[in-house]
Amino acid sequence: MHCLYLLLMKKIGLTGWILISMIAGIITGLLIHFNISADRAREFSSNISIFTDIFLRLIKMIIAPLVFSTLVVGIAKLGDIRAVGRIGAKTLAWFIGASLLSLLLGMLIMNITRLGEHMHLPIPDAATGSGIERSSISFRNFITHVFPGSVIEAMATNEILQIVIFSVFFGVATAAIGEKGKIVIKALDAVAHVILKMTGYVMNFAPVAAFCAIAAILALKGPEILVDYGKFIFTFYISILLLWVLLLSIAGLFVGRKVFSLVGRVKDAILLAFSTASSESAFPRLIDELEKFGCPDRIVSFVLPLGYSFNLDGSMLYMTFASLFIAQAYGIPLNLEQQFSMLLVLMLSSKGIAGVPRASLVVIAGTLSMFNIPQQGLLLLLGIDQILDMARSATNVLGNSLATVVVSKLEEKGRESNG
Repeated sequence: MHCLYLLLMKKIGLTGWILISMIAGIITGLLIHFNISADRAREFSSNISIFTDIFLRLIKMIIAPLVFSTLVVGIAKLGDIRAVGRIGAKTLAWFIGASLLSLLLGMLIMNITRLGEHMHLPIPDAATGSGIERSSISFRNFITHVFPGSVIEAMATNEILQIVIFSVFFGVATAAIGEKGKIVIKALDAVAHVILKMTGYVMNFAPVAAFCAIAAILALKGPEILVDYGKFIFTFYISILLLWVLLLSIAGLFVGRKVFSLVGRVKDAILLAFSTASSESAFPRLIDELEKFGCPDRIVSFVLPLGYSFNLDGSMLYMTFASLFIAQAYGIPLNLEQQFSMLLVLMLSSKGIAGVPRASLVVIAGTLSMFNIPQQGLLLLLGIDQILDMARSATNVLGNSLATVVVSKLEEKGRESNG
């Protein structure tokens, strides 16, 4: 039976199976929603979500060793600290530009559409909670959180940014000790290949996870979740598509028509992130696909882990969308100066918490309090967060793919001009 599944997987392809699973999940979820009681639907949703949780846990199991091994090997192959600094500067320049573009696009669209104004919600009682813990967004807390107190703890909790910091130090030190370091690099290179092989095994279960995730949410919420919030969801998805066009156009200035080939190469990873609402689920496969696309492994293993902490384009767009939607819903006016301040706060406070469950909501909760906007407004969006998270997760994957390809192209041009 397992051999037949693998044969069909190879023939239809992962993309085909995920699409089939999503359609089957929609049909199953709606059948459950309309044909059994609400209590039994909740029980079904809870039980079937187990398989999605298992899949995501298997992916998270791989993340820390994969980030560490590939990043250390990548830095060591760069050769010296100057190369690390040069590539790092190009990478961060793209990340900051893409983040600002996403935030500004969200602000522009919300100021045009004014989606929340028709709700006319009363300011809630101060004692009413949102159920979401606020994120501390001070500059001091952000900076100190970047540096791990224990690398073991950072790996255990999948704190990607902390793992990146340790890996950078470890990689530079390994390259600096010369011949002795080559033994370590060779061993870690082998570890990276073993983890990627494990990834192949785990990815065989991606269609099952996609089916369960879609069926669970629709069985619980039904089609009304799309009707009630249809305008918000529709506008957000149109905005996401516009962001895709802008990012692809800008990347096309650097890599030309190859940008379309890239989308074809990483479509499976994008679809996987979309169906599971987790960009982490696509991380291992993304490494493999970008290397096959022609990006040097040293660039991929350096840029991609950084991107998963610093380059969350879809999440950036959503944070602006949600924050301004809630402000409009409560009739709280924000002038342009306040809105730009909010963008900077969102940009700063979102870095380094990609592994936190419902990270976008946590960051938004902290930002709302700074501008005296009721955090309870987040309850308006909790019901559709899964659907919104699917789009932003897929966008995060595309954004990090483009960043890796652009930095690879800039490095290639730099070598040609120096050569």
